[in-house]
Amino acid sequence: QVQLVESGGGLVQAGGSLRLSCAASGRTFRSSAMGWFRQAPGREREFVAAINWSGGNTYYAVSVKGRFTISRDNAKNTVYLQMNSLKHEDTAVYYCAADLRANSLSTSSLTYDYWGQGTQVTVSS
Repeated sequence: QVQLVESGGGLVQAGGSLRLSCAASGRTFRSSAMGWFRQAPGREREFVAAINWSGGNTYYAVSVKGRFTISRDNAKNTVYLQMNSLKHEDTAVYYCAADLRANSLSTSSLTYDYWGQGTQVTVSS
């Protein structure tokens, strides 16, 4: 089992940066692929980025590619989302999730096995 706790959200001006962290507990983190999703009010949860178990492969939503970077530190059981050039439309609750398939880069929330509680990111325009 994997327990996930996100942190690093907050209020930032458009054009600014934030780094989200997701701390994981449980023995299966290091063999799990990880993803970040977000959900804005009144909208469905959407895929943001994914990374495989080793960090060697990543995948991004078109809307964030070139601005966001997903990474992980398996020694610290943590996955990160560096967000640069933030836009108002990035405002959402951001969730990290674990996929027990090590090399998965799934964009579907249905394939992820464990979820954090979310952290709010608000970008003022």
